[in-house]
Amino acid sequence: MKVLIVDDSKDVLDTLGLTFKIRWPEVVLFSATTGAQGVQIAESESPDVIILDINLPGTDGFETLKQLRLFSDVPIIMLSVRDDELDIVRCLEAGADDYITKPFKALDLLARVAASLRRSGISRRDGEDLPMFTAGELNIDFNAREATLRGQHIHLTPIEWRLVQMLVRNAGRVVTHKAIRSKVWGTADYVDPSTVKKNIAQLRRKLGDTPGMPTMIINDRSVGYKFVKLA
Repeated sequence: MKVLIVDDSKDVLDTLGLTFKIRWPEVVLFSATTGAQGVQIAESESPDVIILDINLPGTDGFETLKQLRLFSDVPIIMLSVRDDELDIVRCLEAGADDYITKPFKALDLLARVAASLRRSGISRRDGEDLPMFTAGELNIDFNAREATLRGQHIHLTPIEWRLVQMLVRNAGRVVTHKAIRSKVWGTADYVDPSTVKKNIAQLRRKLGDTPGMPTMIINDRSVGYKFVKLA
């Protein structure tokens, strides 16, 4: 397994390097101190997971994340010294899989990495029996990972792909908040319910569902969400 760490802090690189060496000695580690270096290594080495700091010199983590998502859908965990809700939402909307605030416990980060890897494996398997899905003017090809609404391409982040896969697989049935957090984020412990709510709202908007009066992805008495297939 390959892990890429993009951070300009030598202490972070050394700490994570030592932690991976002790806990996961089979991991092949790559490191970069700038966004440009990170993108270059990601293109050449195809890591299985990327740990990306927001506050990088030159090209910051937000822009680096956007560049990475142009060619890669591997799990990306963002690091930041700020626990700012707007930063978290911005990262998730740009395609990040997780967000952790500095200072952090190295073992906590490794748990997040393990959860992200589990999610990526689940996602690939879950889409295999859903080659094409149509609801009104919405078309989703899960094998090709392509979605269109009224003939126009829809860009879905990795989190949104996992959300829609899980909801469509359980169409007509309520999926609990805990089940969503466990399957989509890989854990029910670290994910705040508001994060799920924000991602559901974003997914509704992209799929053409009315945010204020949804008819496709609906709440069910605070238990969870249900996908209602439209004719």
